[in-house]
Amino acid sequence: MTADPERVATARALLVHLGLNAADLTGTDPPTVPTVADYLSVVDAAASPGTRRTYGSSWRRMAAALGDRRIDAVRASDVEALMRQATVGARSRRNSRHGRHAGEHLVAAARAFYNRAIADGYLAAVDSPAHRIGKPRRLPNTRRALTSDELCDINAAARSGGNDVILDALLLRLHTETACRRGGALALRLIDLDTDLALIRLTEKGGTQRWQPVTPMLADRLAEHARARGAVAPTDALLRYRNDHPASYRRYDLLWARIGRQLSWVAAQGISTHWLRHTTLTWVERHFGYGIARAYAGHTDRRGPATTTYIKADLHAVATALAALTGQPHPLASRHDVDLPAI
Repeated sequence: MTADPERVATARALLVHLGLNAADLTGTDPPTVPTVADYLSVVDAAASPGTRRTYGSSWRRMAAALGDRRIDAVRASDVEALMRQATVGARSRRNSRHGRHAGEHLVAAARAFYNRAIADGYLAAVDSPAHRIGKPRRLPNTRRALTSDELCDINAAARSGGNDVILDALLLRLHTETACRRGGALALRLIDLDTDLALIRLTEKGGTQRWQPVTPMLADRLAEHARARGAVAPTDALLRYRNDHPASYRRYDLLWARIGRQLSWVAAQGISTHWLRHTTLTWVERHFGYGIARAYAGHTDRRGPATTTYIKADLHAVATALAALTGQPHPLASRHDVDLPAI
């Protein structure tokens, strides 16, 4: 039997007037509701490393401003005020969008925080203050595919200085060949490199994994780099500093800041590693079609037209695209782009 919405609203209003909630009517003791500061440790422990890195600063901002409040006492206006503060106080970066992304991240972090509280039974979904306000509308992306000349200039600048030219050159080559994300590159371990078949195993967003072709030349260079810098165990990081420590996100910031000082247009346009991904995938889509570009990018989402179900590409198709992109043969590349079954 479907409940009458008007009666539900009346009942809810009466419960609020009496200072009760639905849990009070079940005959069981409701869980003690923690404060924002106390509950943050629970949320942080349950989050993946990527989620923690993305939302950590926003969660700390919530704890600093609302830490002594019970999580069910925070209002939508409190979250919105924090969003405004994050927008105004956002640090100016090369790719800054006037704090818009900072505000969006704050709302997303608050929603992730309250999703955990809902799952733990501290409040109902309709009572989440973070879900009662809208995220700032995302602006159109300013990234574009780089031209061949621009890519050559970037690589030349990277090789012309810095305290670790070898690592910088490897990073740019790796991202240009594979269109992988920074997290995927930094997560590479010795065991994730197959020099025989010229493949790397990428672990990226959402814990997804895939084998991605690289040129045999790059596979050999990666193996030499890792061994020369102390990688011995299968789980040792592949990309490493000269002191044998694993490379970190900081290396990318230093690299692009250095390139920007030599190429003013890089700094002006806020060009970053993700532009290399955009460049490679644009080229693959133009020459090999959407299906192969989708596989090349590692996209596994099911959104979009139903037709995407039938245009999946395999590893051999991705290797063929890589061979055409680099002009170097690959052991898994196919001689023919399309093999039609006999009918």
